Amino acid sequence: MTVSQVGESGRPSAVDGEDFDAVLKVLVRALRKLGETGHPEDANRLAAQGWSAIRRRLPAAAERLNGTMHYLSRLPVPTEETKENQMPAADIDLDVRNEVPARRHELILETYLGLGAGEGFILINDHDPKPLYYQFEAEHNGEFTWEYLEEGPETWRVRIGKASA
Repeated sequence: MTVSQVGESGRPSAVDGEDFDAVLKVLVRALRKLGETGHPEDANRLAAQGWSAIRRRLPAAAERLNGTMHYLSRLPVPTEETKENQMPAADIDLDVRNEVPARRHELILETYLGLGAGEGFILINDHDPKPLYYQFEAEHNGEFTWEYLEEGPETWRVRIGKASA
């Protein structure tokens, strides 16, 4: 950071776009992990605070947080009984059939980016998501797994995972 980028308060007055994107990516992963480990309401509240802070000046970044909130809202809220008997998390279902087509790939990629090594999710779609496979191959070659569980004609189910380290 250069001196000209530091304001009177000692805080940065400008943030590099790539740096901001990297921080946002980490934030989204942390929020998803918090939600997946039994605290989806806390994670959603934090995501909403972030969304509120940036929605006017950085609408595209706010949209990523909005997508994260949608993901978190699908997670079950654990009861005291389930907290006591918690088993390792199974793959979650990500049903995108009711999402607008323009939003589907973004939601799927955000879900993938929130995975840890060896984790996965089940994509449920109303058509063969083969174009998505090629997008994953272009951006995450060798880093993802793809396994068809059901292949139409009305429903496709694909387990998408992050390869183990």
